Amino acid sequence: MLVASAIALSAAPAAVHAQSASGDEPRSATTTVFARYASRILKIQTVEIGSAAKVSTGTGFFVTADGRMMTNYHVISEWIHEPANHRIEVLDTDGTPTVAKVLAIDVVSDLAILEIGRRTPEHFTLSNVALLQGERLYSLGHPGDLGLSIVEGTYNGFLQHTLYTKIHFTGSINPGMSGGPTITERGRVVGVNVSTMGNQRSFLVPQERAAALLGRVSAAGYTPPDSFLPVIAAQIHAFQDQYLDAMFDGEVATVAVGGFNVPTEPKPIFRCWGNADRDPENLVETLEHWCSTDDDVYIARRQSAGVISLHHEVLRATGVGTRRFTSRFASVFSSGSTSGGAEEHVSPWRCTTRNVRTADATLRVAYCLRRLKKLPGLYDAVVKLAVLGSGSTGLVSTLTLTGVS
Repeated sequence: MLVASAIALSAAPAAVHAQSASGDEPRSATTTVFARYASRILKIQTVEIGSAAKVSTGTGFFVTADGRMMTNYHVISEWIHEPANHRIEVLDTDGTPTVAKVLAIDVVSDLAILEIGRRTPEHFTLSNVALLQGERLYSLGHPGDLGLSIVEGTYNGFLQHTLYTKIHFTGSINPGMSGGPTITERGRVVGVNVSTMGNQRSFLVPQERAAALLGRVSAAGYTPPDSFLPVIAAQIHAFQDQYLDAMFDGEVATVAVGGFNVPTEPKPIFRCWGNADRDPENLVETLEHWCSTDDDVYIARRQSAGVISLHHEVLRATGVGTRRFTSRFASVFSSGSTSGGAEEHVSPWRCTTRNVRTADATLRVAYCLRRLKKLPGLYDAVVKLAVLGSGSTGLVSTLTLTGVS
């Protein structure tokens, strides 16, 4: 089994060309990769102008000879939302900062292209690369303020339950390495570091998405917009058109949970789970079934889009009378299902509750909505319903959507 290893090395030229301790032992592949490609990768930081202190750090890498760099959108998102209060700096290997300009973003893929206004002698070329599962890869980036680091890991294919593909990289990508490249031994870019779940589970944006964004910027006549907020709104609108299209049309898959037939796995991009609490001391048995997507589109701190969840909870009285059960059931329905968020990004929730009669039952339905302040036409929504079954049983179902029209 390949054991992933991390080698943190200084980015200074003297360290890049350092020999092994004995002076005559051959370098490992990891050391060779670092020495060959370290100069193409720089640290990026977003600085809050008033305090002159950095609020976020990440990594970028050169993709053209004229100094254009690829990174993650979330690395520079503070500037996107408040450009008057922030600046983006790219730090050379000696720590010298250069103010960068944002050329383009792909918020759904979490990518951005920067420009630093000078040419670079070396850069990566974005092109297709064929890989087999288990091939060795190398991720580079700036974890925190520890200096440029390299992480060895393996390629494990594409995630299955996502609308837009992500690569599963078995290696320790750490905070601050976001936006850096993961490459082959020959320097072919496989993807852009984007996130991690810990325990050697990390994820990359495929290089195809990065190449598409670079192609858009390189097209004749392209000019960056004055504000990227309308771009974000347009990209999320287009994303939800694909995401929600035909989700509940036609034959909807259902599953029996505690005597109720409820919808499940609206599309293959959902993953579904279940649980049960049958402790007799609780006097009420609880059965749960929930499905959700993993396409979380980062917008800003404490604000995202693209997540859809469907949660069913069946309650069944096992040791209480009808009156106490009904009270318990009502409290479950009225408990909060709306998430928090920064006041600068979202309006307060507004909810309305009504009884809705169908051919089969009378439902108690709550509908809640809040507006994404900086992204016109987009909202977060929660629809919650409750229905009593035969005897002392009841169902509470909740549908949550983020960043939708």
